[in-house]
Amino acid sequence: MMKLNGLLVMALALLAGQASASDTLRCGSQLVSLGDRSSEVLQKCGEPVSRDMLGYKRSANRREEFQVEEWTYGPSNGMYQYLRFEGNRLRQINSKRGN
Repeated sequence: MMKLNGLLVMALALLAGQASASDTLRCGSQLVSLGDRSSEVLQKCGEPVSRDMLGYKRSANRREEFQVEEWTYGPSNGMYQYLRFEGNRLRQINSKRGN
């Protein structure tokens, strides 16, 4: 039973490594973090490979709408970085190995 639990933990760890989320991204010697402005990310990381407009999101109080964009960087060592901006602020960083 212990071996089975150990194998299950290893399998889950491998799956988690396929696509991961992070709070920071290294661009050369610079770091970008969640909450950074899109202009800061552009200055530190340069122009992305693509920019996709995903739509709009309403604020919690429903009085404002924010533009939602996804920027793609890579591949770098076989990895793509997907940065999601909401209202000009970096809200999510995902990494995924390219095919």
